[in-house]
Amino acid sequence: MKLPAFASRGLSDLSVSVDDAPDPAAWDALFAEARAPHPHFGRHVVEAHRAAGLLPEALRYVTVRRRDRLVALLPFALRRDLTGLGGRIARPFLSPFVTATAPLVADDPERAATAQALVAGLEAACDGGAWRWPLLPIAEGAVPEMLTAMHARGWTTGTVAAFERPILERRADQECFLAGHPNRSRFKDLRRRSRRLAETGTLAHVSAENGPDLGRLVAAFLRLERAGWKGEGGTAMACRPETAALAHALFAEAPGPIRVRADALTLDGRPIAVSLALLGGGTATLLKTAYDEKLRSYAPGLLLEAEIVRACHETGFAQRLDSATLEGSALESLYRERTSVVEIIALPPGRRAISLERRLRLARFEGAARAAAKRALRRQ
Repeated sequence: MKLPAFASRGLSDLSVSVDDAPDPAAWDALFAEARAPHPHFGRHVVEAHRAAGLLPEALRYVTVRRRDRLVALLPFALRRDLTGLGGRIARPFLSPFVTATAPLVADDPERAATAQALVAGLEAACDGGAWRWPLLPIAEGAVPEMLTAMHARGWTTGTVAAFERPILERRADQECFLAGHPNRSRFKDLRRRSRRLAETGTLAHVSAENGPDLGRLVAAFLRLERAGWKGEGGTAMACRPETAALAHALFAEAPGPIRVRADALTLDGRPIAVSLALLGGGTATLLKTAYDEKLRSYAPGLLLEAEIVRACHETGFAQRLDSATLEGSALESLYRERTSVVEIIALPPGRRAISLERRLRLARFEGAARAAAKRALRRQ
């Protein structure tokens, strides 16, 4: 569905569509020039879900083009939801492995105009209904411009929940990072644990971004995760053919601007903790970590995270580390910065059968019920 051009608003060089996936080259080019892009709406991640059979059949894309150049993209789907009392609402593409949902928007002087066109596309995509938008980094990328454009067009928005996600901005070196760190004692404790662990064998940090070494570390991650509590609960990626296929597709070399990195802590050459990350736009998004739970007292997962922080400062493989976590992460004691992540409900102007306030109450009730269920399962 192609929407009319925006000549009446002085945006005549922009066009908006709600359609199938865009051309791969244009998609990759947008990611490469986007403002604070996250990998989840990059082509590599979406295509990895498709290859694993985990992409919703109803997935569509709101896209904005300036003449022939793609300048904004948001994958989304319509789905039945409690906040619509069982009716369909719009939601950005989401899976258990997606940790951010900001649209990709080109970082250029016309970003505000692009955001206006994108919001018009969002309005058409939901056909006057609601958007439920989880995991939105509210101060990053073009999200501020998008929210401004929403409110200017008469949308109303409300926050369901919010939390602060740990991130790390790279300093000149490790010492600069540690200087004045509010939890420097945590690094002292980890050095002590590292010395104790090194007494049992040769301890090393290794990493890979391509080739057979990358494949071996991905396989080691899958083994470690399945051997732990996630494997017992059936939620490890290797427990289901679809998620195992996603792991192999997601953390594999592929053409385009998104790269893959695996880090491991090894003991006598055996991986005892593995972290898998996606790299793009100067940021390493640390999506998955697993460790040998028999060595829990040594905190091998956190030892590896501290090594990744050191490697980031020493080698500059990224300018920013995104923990990709939910609230309560152990990385809160290691990373110094925070970014606000929210879930919002957004309603375009027009008649509303269900008020924003009622939708927010329903969403909060659903969130509380899920949290209670998780606590009950942990007690069993």
